[in-house]
Amino acid sequence: MRKVVLITGASSGVGLALCRRLLEEDHELHLCLACRNMSKAEAVRTALLASHPTAEVSTVQVDVSSLPSVFQASKELKQRFQRFDYVYLNAGIMPNPQLNIKALFCGLFSRKAIHIFSTAEGVLTQSEKITADGLQEVFETNVFGHFILIRELESLLCHSDSPSQLIWTSSRNAVKSNFSLEDIQHSKGQEPYSSSKYAIDLLSVALNKNFNQRGLYSSVACPGTVLTNLTYGILSPFVWSLIMPIIWLLRFFANAFTLTPYNGTEALVWLFHQKPESLNPLLKYLSATTGFGSNYVTSKKIDLDEDTAEKFYQNLLELEKDIRVTIQKTKNQS
Repeated sequence: MRKVVLITGASSGVGLALCRRLLEEDHELHLCLACRNMSKAEAVRTALLASHPTAEVSTVQVDVSSLPSVFQASKELKQRFQRFDYVYLNAGIMPNPQLNIKALFCGLFSRKAIHIFSTAEGVLTQSEKITADGLQEVFETNVFGHFILIRELESLLCHSDSPSQLIWTSSRNAVKSNFSLEDIQHSKGQEPYSSSKYAIDLLSVALNKNFNQRGLYSSVACPGTVLTNLTYGILSPFVWSLIMPIIWLLRFFANAFTLTPYNGTEALVWLFHQKPESLNPLLKYLSATTGFGSNYVTSKKIDLDEDTAEKFYQNLLELEKDIRVTIQKTKNQS
C-alpha cells in the first residue's frame, strides 16, 4: 500500500528538494503537493512523474495565509484521501527582511560571532501586514494556517493502529525571547519570523501531548542556512556570491551552512525513516553539513517548558473558536 505524503510549499526551495529526495527514497509514494501557485505545482508534478514514473503525484491549491483557502483545500483533501502518513508543514514566509548592520558588526566581534552568523539571532528584523483574515501575516502563514489545516484533517491523521507524522520546518532562528504568550502573533515586535518558528516548536510539543494516544506524532526540523528565495530576500544573490568564501570557511566551525535545498532536507528525510513513537518530542532535528560538504543530522533540545506549550495550544484553540464563530455569523447574515 502506497504511503501518502502531503507537503506544503512544495513548488520551490526546500519543499521541492524534499519532493525529489523522498521519491528517491521510495519511488512508490503518493506525493500531494499543496501549493499556492497551481501553474508551478503542475510543472513540478510533471517533472517529478517524468523522473519517477511509478510514483503518484497530485496537487491541491492552498494558501496558508488565507483561511478560506485552507478550509477549501481541506474539504478537497478529505474527499480524495482516506489518510495521510506524513504531513510536511513546510510553507513559510519572511517578508521584507532587514539586517541590523550595527548589531551585526557588534556581534561579529563578539564571542557569539559564529552563532550569530549561522542563526541571524538579534540581527534580522521584518515588517509585515495584516491578512484578509485580520491576522498578522507571518503568524498566519507560518503557524496558524497550518494549525487549521491539521485541525481540519484530524480524521485523516489520527489512526492508533498506524501512526501519522507531522514534520514542521522550524529554524535555528527560533528564539524564546522573541515569543510572548501575551502577543502570540508578535504584532508588537520586529522579529515575527523568529517568533513564528518558536511558536511552531511550542505547538509541536503540545500536539504530541494531546494527540500521541490517538496515533498522531509531531516533530520539528531545521534545514539550516539554505540559499532560496527566502534568504535572497535578506541579501541579493550577488552579495551572497561575494561572501561565499567566508561561508565555506565557517563551515569548518559551524554546521548550519547547508546552503543548498538538497542539503537542507537532510533532517526532513531522516525523519521520514524514523518510527515517530521512538522520537524525543523535546528535540529539534537539524540538517548539518561539514566543512568538506558531507551531510548529517544532529539534534538540539528545544528551549521551552511544556506548560508554555500547552498554554499556547489552548490560545490557538480559542482563536480558532473565535474565527469559526465570526465565519458562522457572516454566513447567517448573508
